[in-house]
Amino acid sequence: MKHLLSTIKDRRIRLGFIGCGRISNKHFEALEQHTTNIEVVAVCDVIEESAIAAAKKMEANHYTNIQDMLDHEELDIVTIATPNGLHPKHIMQVADAGVHVITEKPMAITLEDGIKVNNYCKEKNVQLFVIHQNRLNDTVQEVWKACTTGRFGKIYMITSNVFWTRPQSYYDVDGDWHGSKDMDGGAFLTQASHYVDLMQWIAGDTQPKSVYANIKTLARNIDTEDSGSAIFEWENGVLGSINMTVLTYPKNYEGSCTIIGEKGTVKIGGVAMNAIEHWEFADQWPNDDAIRQSNYETASVYGFGHVRYYENIISVFMGTKPPLISGDGGLHSLQLLDAIYKSSEKKQPITF
Repeated sequence: MKHLLSTIKDRRIRLGFIGCGRISNKHFEALEQHTTNIEVVAVCDVIEESAIAAAKKMEANHYTNIQDMLDHEELDIVTIATPNGLHPKHIMQVADAGVHVITEKPMAITLEDGIKVNNYCKEKNVQLFVIHQNRLNDTVQEVWKACTTGRFGKIYMITSNVFWTRPQSYYDVDGDWHGSKDMDGGAFLTQASHYVDLMQWIAGDTQPKSVYANIKTLARNIDTEDSGSAIFEWENGVLGSINMTVLTYPKNYEGSCTIIGEKGTVKIGGVAMNAIEHWEFADQWPNDDAIRQSNYETASVYGFGHVRYYENIISVFMGTKPPLISGDGGLHSLQLLDAIYKSSEKKQPITF
């Protein structure tokens, strides 16, 4: 490994970027706010036009081959934003070069592959970061503060609804991976994974006890599910459920999470958890009214957490904070997602 995370204090972090598709713009917007600490030196995409456009935007070198980029550039870290099914291969390729890795969610399509790449990064002595940026949105942060300060008391139940729309054209345009089992994995992995991660996090990041799920392909011409439901139970007694569909007419309708505890009930809703719809606790705090007004407008389901996520990356490099979500942390929600698919396939609960 060329540089230890805590030793890069006298220069900017040199970042490479792989996959210049739809999500890359959210990363680039965030990285443009961190130019004091991070320098995007190279971008890579198999579609040369996409790589050239991204390179022009970020004033970086462009590549169409990952190994060429790794061989010719001095990099500290690489962000991977390729199709889901390629994440394990690309994570290990970057790790082989002794370069730290940021990967978009999910870190892998299966738990087995997730464990494999996490262990591989440890063997190569590189840090693996997994992106679940929605944890850092304002509304979610307020809920997290309520959890960590004990305002809920014992949490009994967490529910989530992800009622979005992805028309057939969404799958047809990127038909080589959207909706495919080996590249996409399914709507739970691609659309609902942030919500599963949030539920796991709020439940205390404790070990799950059981998962029972039913997923279906009701309307889209794809190889994976377009709708489904799952019920969770964690070892600490918290119950959870999630309903997910990409068939909502005529547009994205709701992305919500409701937490019910002995001393409080909260619902974050809106299209993508961007609105506090209910905020009620046994105790009243001076800033409760302000929290109820902490809603923000969003035209994107991605939220605004990428800026703060890269702030954490910088802090880790400076040696002042631990990773927000390491490879170990990324496995927690992947374990639930993996169990959802196995439960539906076997038509029985998965127990741990």
